Amino acid sequence: MSEFEILKKMLMADRSVRRFDASKPIGRDVLEQLVDLTRYCGSGRNLQPLKYRLVYDAAECGEVFPALKWAGYLTDWDGPQESERPVAYMVQCLDLRLTENLLCDDGIQLQAITLGACALGIAGCIIKSFNVAKLRDVLGLEDCYKPLYVLALGCPAETVEIETMSGGLDADVKYYRTPDGVHHVPKRPLSELIIR
Repeated sequence: MSEFEILKKMLMADRSVRRFDASKPIGRDVLEQLVDLTRYCGSGRNLQPLKYRLVYDAAECGEVFPALKWAGYLTDWDGPQESERPVAYMVQCLDLRLTENLLCDDGIQLQAITLGACALGIAGCIIKSFNVAKLRDVLGLEDCYKPLYVLALGCPAETVEIETMSGGLDADVKYYRTPDGVHHVPKRPLSELIIR
């Protein structure tokens, strides 16, 4: 298999998972390995202004969970049950002492982390919708750290399938869950991504 094929396979496997096996913890050492991947990512102006607050203690994870909002398209779901909750979080923060206007570093680093996690059999869900004040309070974040995203992590306890959308610009982009518990994610076909 070529390196390109390996990368494509990894990207296809790197899905957002919202239900985890809470009986399988992730230690600090694994989280540090994942953060270490970000050192090799491109960075606008090479400022490298992103820092990570690692959460892996069960009690602290329990305090972070209520600050998060889960799966906006699944309106009849309140989020994972206790046995399906993440066992670790990485809170990506902008260090305001270095800059106040982030370029594209956040997404680049999150993708590197989730790909690394995927290679270790760990799934993640990048969360943008959260109560900033509550998260700051729970984690004791200093004012110089602006939380941007929360990455929930754990061993996956659900199956995610990619399907090709049809219908052009008006196609339904909403992910959904079928009665068998499979999470479906529509993706636009290649033909719609290239401007002719």
